[in-house]
Amino acid sequence: MKKITSRENPIYKSVCKLTKRKYRDQMGKYLLEGIKPLADAVSLGISIDTILVREGSFFPLEKVTPEIVLELGAQLFDSIADTEHSQGVIAVIQKKQHDWDSFSNLLKNNTKNIVILDRLQDPGNMGTIIRTAEAAGYGGVLLMAGCTDTYAPKVVRAAAGSLLRIPILQENDIAETAGRLQALHRKIAVTSLEEAQDYRDADLGENVALVIGNEGRGVRQEFLDIADIKIRIPMAGSIESLNAAVAAGILMYQSRIIK
Repeated sequence: MKKITSRENPIYKSVCKLTKRKYRDQMGKYLLEGIKPLADAVSLGISIDTILVREGSFFPLEKVTPEIVLELGAQLFDSIADTEHSQGVIAVIQKKQHDWDSFSNLLKNNTKNIVILDRLQDPGNMGTIIRTAEAAGYGGVLLMAGCTDTYAPKVVRAAAGSLLRIPILQENDIAETAGRLQALHRKIAVTSLEEAQDYRDADLGENVALVIGNEGRGVRQEFLDIADIKIRIPMAGSIESLNAAVAAGILMYQSRIIK
């Protein structure tokens, strides 16, 4: 196994760049940390550029090309790792790119719900929602303009491998997205405080595009104006709202209950 010990090593410098969104976007790659997520990537046949193993760490995976596995000095590895107690493995992964055609083809012949994230900013919330969407049987995730980076380390960690499996697509224009969803027979459901029904009474079982809004400002008015279903989650006491990931989890699992 080749060992990297210098900060001037071109591979190390290239990997360091991937800690920043600008370079993740430019290079179409991101960092995946941990043995289980990497094992998932290998089993799914995801394209892996490089695997970095911390000096002195055990690397248990056998089904990888030996040439892509490199040992990294402890200080160099720790400068890249996002977790305090890392398992000592970081992989450089190719982003799984979708366009509307490939995304919609996955939804044409089924009634699976999808979730739309509208200006969601917290990486932990985004990763948790992506993970929950897969667990609840949702068919995909749409990200509207203003969302945090899907491939930021905290999102990748919170998604716990779901980022590798569930289709994710970036969209920008709400009106255009609504038209495309209508062609796929998806009803747009949004949370609202006005003219909204209890989520337990709403038809969320299938063919729904559930919109989860910004943590502080909620769903944009454009979505409220075109919504087919407006729902609310009843709350006791003086609580006005729930954490975005918690609300999303309640609503996505309501779909399973209805089914």
